[in-house]
Amino acid sequence: MKEKLIVYPAIFTHTFENDTEYFEVSFIDFDCNTFGTSIEEAFYMAQDAMGLLFEDKRELPSKTVNFQNIKLKENQFINFVTLDLNEYRKKNNNRAIKKTLSIPEWLNILAETENINFSQTLQEALKEKLEID
Repeated sequence: MKEKLIVYPAIFTHTFENDTEYFEVSFIDFDCNTFGTSIEEAFYMAQDAMGLLFEDKRELPSKTVNFQNIKLKENQFINFVTLDLNEYRKKNNNRAIKKTLSIPEWLNILAETENINFSQTLQEALKEKLEID
C-alpha cells in the first residue's frame, strides 16, 4: 500500500451571521458537512471530517467529475479537499491491538535467544511490506 492521498470536491459557503463570519463546507460526493470561522479552519475541519468518515473504510465514494450541473450561489465556490489518509490514521488511530500468530519453534527459540521484540519486529516488517514510513 503506497500513499493513500484522497481528494474530494466540496462546496464552501462564505456566510455572515450575527456579526460572525464563517465558512460552511459541504462535500459533493458524500453526506458530510462542517464549518470553520476562517477559510484555513474550514479546510482543516473538512480534512478532519474526511479522516473521521474514512479512517476505517477500505472503499471510498466515487468522485464527481462533472461540475457543470452544480448551481452555486454568489457566496459559494468549489474547492478540493485533500487528505493523506495513511498519515491521518497514524496520527489519530494509534491504539494497539492484539494479534495471534504462528512461527516455527526453531525461529522462536533463536529470536528469544537474541531478545528480539516480536511486536516491534512485526510492525517494522508490515510497514516495509506496505511501503509505509
